[in-house]
Amino acid sequence: MENVILVIHLILALCLIGIVLLQRSEGGGLGMGGGGGGAMTGRQAANAMTKLTWIFAAAFLTTSVALTILAAQNSANSSVIDQLGVPAPAAPAVPALPGGGALLPPATTDAPLTPPRAD
Repeated sequence: MENVILVIHLILALCLIGIVLLQRSEGGGLGMGGGGGGAMTGRQAANAMTKLTWIFAAAFLTTSVALTILAAQNSANSSVIDQLGVPAPAAPAVPALPGGGALLPPATTDAPLTPPRAD
């Protein structure tokens, strides 16, 4: 299901890019040289292109939301590391001092980390 929506999403993205590039902009754009004649006049063609752009944009946003919902459902209560299958790292070992004693983590006190300055 997700792959079908993804393929539709990609096709809509390409169609949306194409239809936007074909539209006439103030500077001419890629849709330049649209002269008269034919079944549609310039204004009717512009209205049709605008409607088609809105349809493609709405469908693109709909597939975007659908893909987001599917991705959220598939990844519920899991992380990337769980999906990779890598075991969680063990707790770090306490390093030993050269004299054979263990280096203990500092005790939590209200004392400042640096002694006060003696002026």
